[in-house]
Amino acid sequence: MSSDSPEARPPVVTPVRVVIALCLLAPFVAMLWVGSYAKVDPAFIGIPFFYWYQMLWVLISTALTMTAYKLWQRDQRARRGGAQ
Repeated sequence: MSSDSPEARPPVVTPVRVVIALCLLAPFVAMLWVGSYAKVDPAFIGIPFFYWYQMLWVLISTALTMTAYKLWQRDQRARRGGAQ
């Protein structure tokens, strides 16, 4: 048998990779769904909802991207460790 047999290679789609994809996809979905935040109220310290909601997503996107990156690093280390 060749070394490329299915049991020798880890699966491409894993739960960790699904979480990574969701972390990277969530900000796009949130920002493209304009109808959910195209309003003035509730205002936060005088800033209309439309603006502070988008700024909040800047912070959330940063945290989600960082989480996805750390999970990806861990996944790659595990794959390299398992292949040796």
